[in-house]
Order: sequence, then structure tokens, then C-alpha cells
Amino acid sequence: MLSDDELAGICDLFGALTREELREARSELAFRQGRDPGPEKRVEGAIEAYALVEHDGLLLAGPAAFPTLPEGAGDLPHILEVPEREVDREAVGERVLERLRAEDDPELAREVSYDLEAWAPVDASGVREREQERL
Repeated sequence: MLSDDELAGICDLFGALTREELREARSELAFRQGRDPGPEKRVEGAIEAYALVEHDGLLLAGPAAFPTLPEGAGDLPHILEVPEREVDREAVGERVLERLRAEDDPELAREVSYDLEAWAPVDASGVREREQERL
């Protein structure tokens, strides 16, 4: 089963992927490695952990990820017909910031807020201040 960082690495390889493209990439890798691609809920878990971020129908490596390419992933651009994509990091950062403001886990929100500021040109200090009050 692929880790959150490996899922992020696959998305990062292309800039961003749709859910269907990521499903196809996971299946291709699993076939090449003789493994099961794992449950689709792995993607949801990576989103919940901020390792993946969903924006405008695309998944991309999130602020909490250390994108890592799993074995065989280097061949995916030759196998999948997926264009490289660029995503407006500031717009995505604002969306993640909104999500952090609504986060139920104050510790996670605080931790991710630091990662977010390094990942996108946004100011997440308000999230940290609010979460510090909640702790």
C-alpha cells in the first residue's frame, strides 16, 4: 500500500492529477509491483492528513507531504496520457487556510499551519493564534 508521501509524489510528478488519473496510476504501479493498489480510502486519508490537497477537481501534493516517488513511478509519464499541470499555489493555499480554520483538531491545524506557510504564499499565523487558545 502506498504511503501518503508516495501518493503525493505521484501527484507531484505531474503537477496535479484528477482522482481517476491517480486511481489509474496506483493501479499501474500495483500491477508492476505485483501488489494490490490498496483501498480508495487511502486517498481520503492522505487528504485528511494534508499530504494531498484537492482543488478544482485536481489532487496535488499538500503542505504536510514529503513527496516521494514509489518504485516504478518514474515510468508513469510514459504510460499515462496525463498533461503536466501547474496550479496557482496561492489560490490553493487560501483554500487550505480556510480548511485549517474549520479543522476540529487544534494540534493538527497548528502543525500544518507552519507547513502551509512554507508551501504557499499565505499567512497562517491567525490559525496558530486561534488554535493556541483552544489548546
